[in-house]
Amino acid sequence: MFDRRSKPNAARRFLNFLWPTIGWRRATSYMLHRLARLPGSAYSIAAGFACGAAVSFSPFVGLHFILGALWAWMIRANIVASAIGTAVGNPWTFPFIWVWIFEVGSRIVDPSQLSETTHEHAIKLDFSATFGNMLGASLDGDMDRLIDTAAPVFWPMLVGSVPTIIVVWLLFYFPLKKIVERYQNRRRRKRRAKGRMHSRGEAR
Repeated sequence: MFDRRSKPNAARRFLNFLWPTIGWRRATSYMLHRLARLPGSAYSIAAGFACGAAVSFSPFVGLHFILGALWAWMIRANIVASAIGTAVGNPWTFPFIWVWIFEVGSRIVDPSQLSETTHEHAIKLDFSATFGNMLGASLDGDMDRLIDTAAPVFWPMLVGSVPTIIVVWLLFYFPLKKIVERYQNRRRRKRRAKGRMHSRGEAR
């Protein structure tokens, strides 16, 4: 009865993911509401989402769902929440994420080679072309080309992602845990109140 008359097609859903028609604020509120309603403890839900969000800051593009699910499974967190958390990595945020972890990794790998142009170099890098060349070399089995293509960019990104992932996990976990706890406590109070009202009605 309350279903939409015409369900959006795949293209419409993709566009809505890139730019929510209901607005970013309402979309975020809806996501938090949906997240808090997942079964499990506040720890499980918050930790699961944090896992998905954190792995989005890794250079393993295309594997974020799998990596987030594995991490969530290892720490007994909610795997569905980890899938939702990977939405932190999206076409709007990936360019900033990649530049960030490349810069952090470059500073860790070889600080002596850093210059004032490191930031400009990171911005000019064509990450899409780099990942495409890496995928092509992998499919062709050309390890020499894969190493030549990946090493200058992928290695700093991988190194820079490690401390970033730890920080991002903590930044998402603690606030979300409090939000989910408040939501779950509010639902329990409402259920108890409804139970008392129902009991009084039967007593009459």
